[in-house]
Amino acid sequence: MRRRSLLLAAVPAGLVTLAACGDDSSDSGKTSASPSPSASAAPPPKIVDGPLPAVTSGTKFGEKPVIAKGPGDPSKNLAVKTLIPGSGRTVAENDFVQASYLGQIWDTAKVFDNSYDRNRALVMQLAQGSIIDGWRYALAGKRTGSRVQIAVPPALGYGKSGQPDAGIKGTDTLVFVIDLIDSFNSKSSAKGKPVAQNDSALPKVATNTDGQVPKVTVPKSDPPKKLVSEYVLEGDGPELKADQTVLCQFQGLVWEGGKTFQRTYGSGRLSQFALEQMQQAVKGLAQGLTGKKVGSRVLIVVPPELGYGDNPPSGGVIRKGSTLVFTVDILAAM
Repeated sequence: MRRRSLLLAAVPAGLVTLAACGDDSSDSGKTSASPSPSASAAPPPKIVDGPLPAVTSGTKFGEKPVIAKGPGDPSKNLAVKTLIPGSGRTVAENDFVQASYLGQIWDTAKVFDNSYDRNRALVMQLAQGSIIDGWRYALAGKRTGSRVQIAVPPALGYGKSGQPDAGIKGTDTLVFVIDLIDSFNSKSSAKGKPVAQNDSALPKVATNTDGQVPKVTVPKSDPPKKLVSEYVLEGDGPELKADQTVLCQFQGLVWEGGKTFQRTYGSGRLSQFALEQMQQAVKGLAQGLTGKKVGSRVLIVVPPELGYGDNPPSGGVIRKGSTLVFTVDILAAM
């Protein structure tokens, strides 16, 4: 089983979890936007330049760093230093960031977590309650492509309780080196190359990349009886594996009538779900995404036996035997 990062504190408030695949037909298919995560009751912490321990090797962006033991006593404030400045998009609070990282304890230099050995970057939201506050405050305003080093005092990390399973005491200051790979928000779209849509028996999907809802035109003919998974925009990222978690924009429609039952586009939210869990909800969606490239927009047509079959969600537009149509913009995966 893949290890869950210690950094993730809770399910982010800005997420739509598609595994539930609830029915939103009452508002023409738009998921109601949740409020932004509430501001912390405490004022933002003071950010200082140091002290910070030296990075002794693995100093390039994307390399696993080796960090020395902390020099003397750490600051009681949040220490932040940009080791390598990036030139990409500026990260804002409530954005999702994709990052590689290594974390260790100030006093002992003991590494308690790192994503480099797993060869899978972390994707998380910089929002209160979804990530430790040290990351939330340190990374806001940084540009993607940057390597950032931070020292997080206990109050901005795991508090007085620490993380005993990871060997972190409630008095430990934590040191991280973080490589900011990319960032995403509710206006993000796939950016792949358009692929010809020549099959008149399949829905046609718009190729706009402005974060708005791509129009889907469902033909009036009978739906296909087998699972369909086709690129609309083909990205150049790695292929999704069946044990990965996906960050995406999506919409779901019913073939008969083309009515939308759920979507993130225009809702102010994104969706994040594990393909393994989706196998238990809408099997055809998980199967249709597996093997597709990150950065792509994918059209997936799910026959009833791989969707809800004879047990659709109550009170919505999905009926027994409904064929489902999804468009999914694969933004990132972990």
